[in-house]
Amino acid sequence: MRTVKISWRGLLIGTLGFFASGTLGIPHSSADISHNPNIAAASSDTLMDGVIERLKSSTAPLPEPADVALIRMKEWQWHRYLKNALNLPDWLDLGLEHRTRFEVSDHPWRTIQPLGRTDPQVQQRSRVRVGLNGGPFKFLFEGQDSRVHLSDLSEIDFLNTGVKNEYDILQVFVSATVKNVFGTGLRADLHFGRLTLDFGRRRLIARNDFRNTTNSFDGVHWQLAKDETWRIRAFLVEPVIRDTVQLDEQSKRFVFWGMYLETDYIPWLRFNAYYFGLNDKRFSTLSLQRTLNTFGVRLYKNPEKARMDFEFESVGQTGSRGNTDHFAHFQHISLGYSFDLPWSPRFLIHYDYASGDRDLNDGQSSAFNTLFGARRFEYTATGSFGPFFRSNISSPGWRVILAPAKGWKFQVKQRFWYLATSRGAFAGSGLRDSTGSSGNYLGHDVEVRVQWKVSENVEFDAGYDHWFKGSYFDRLPSLAGLPPGGNKDTDYFYILTTFRL
Repeated sequence: MRTVKISWRGLLIGTLGFFASGTLGIPHSSADISHNPNIAAASSDTLMDGVIERLKSSTAPLPEPADVALIRMKEWQWHRYLKNALNLPDWLDLGLEHRTRFEVSDHPWRTIQPLGRTDPQVQQRSRVRVGLNGGPFKFLFEGQDSRVHLSDLSEIDFLNTGVKNEYDILQVFVSATVKNVFGTGLRADLHFGRLTLDFGRRRLIARNDFRNTTNSFDGVHWQLAKDETWRIRAFLVEPVIRDTVQLDEQSKRFVFWGMYLETDYIPWLRFNAYYFGLNDKRFSTLSLQRTLNTFGVRLYKNPEKARMDFEFESVGQTGSRGNTDHFAHFQHISLGYSFDLPWSPRFLIHYDYASGDRDLNDGQSSAFNTLFGARRFEYTATGSFGPFFRSNISSPGWRVILAPAKGWKFQVKQRFWYLATSRGAFAGSGLRDSTGSSGNYLGHDVEVRVQWKVSENVEFDAGYDHWFKGSYFDRLPSLAGLPPGGNKDTDYFYILTTFRL
């Protein structure tokens, strides 16, 4: 009964936080008001003239920030109401972001949750950006605080550096930009310091969006680009090692480097090619040391109405784990079609395969390592859920996406989950049947997700996922460490709100 009591308390807090953030009086942009007469009428009745004037002036384009070449535009582009209210100069950027997410699930399957129970969690992430954007030289500081509430730590609930990282520096770096190198029309950018990075589809390197904490790197990044036609990126960094409470650090024995080429010469056949190297010698235990070389190519066509689109990504990985040779691979293929109909329906089918380690004693490591990638956008919600990784997995699936109104997105998806090799580990769970007698069927999940982007400054997101557990969990030997009830279906629900100033 105590678990039920905590769940309702968490639900109440999460729901109140959800609606409170939506009623804080954060104004819409003038563009949003002009397109929605209902909002415009309400605004003219309730907002002071001074607020409206500040709102109108805040829609001016933002000066290009220092991390424009590093991450997706959605991560920095929103109306700077606070900056405008303080009458700060154009070259000085100031932005605040806060996100609160309530989430709850049942019937855990991880070996680190031996009691077979979970507490709901309220995960909160706050960010502050301060940038100097004048001229070719720029500076950016971004701090982040990631916290977890309601979770009962005394009973070994799910808590790690993926959900908690208090009071830390996410980015702090200087950059230099030359927009016409030697009169060739080429653009060059150089960044030095602590950075966050997005590459390609973000399967291998990502600035985490849904996860409560974020990958960052200390080092140097360089880019050479020709308009929107092509660009080459290179980097040499030390991945930041997160700590839940202490300041994050890096290690000279943990080095990551690579090159990435993007070309858009042919709109219906866009091309990416890349190489990433990783050398991790942090641990004295030889079996924990690793050297990885990851090569990949990606071909895709962006979605268009009444047109087919596709994406294909193939990745190979070589190297070593201790004294063991490593060879692994990952394959992704998707086909989609966007209908020219009301609600802009889009249907997508996709398939992922990531190799797994067949035998612990065969002298060959073959479990694919996803490096620093994100999973939420095509697998399931991460946070305290996130059961599936790009390692030892074979997964077909489909997805339907609808846009019933401006700012709204509705998705339904189903994926079927199999181990690529039944003798390999179920990545991220601690579960493994080295005999293979448990089979490889992990089940299938169905997810419903609703997103409402009120404006660039206010967003809501809610989702529900039901994981129909497969026969693998019924057949696991007791020594595998499956928590009590871990073979029962798992339900996961979340609701979040994000607001920015």
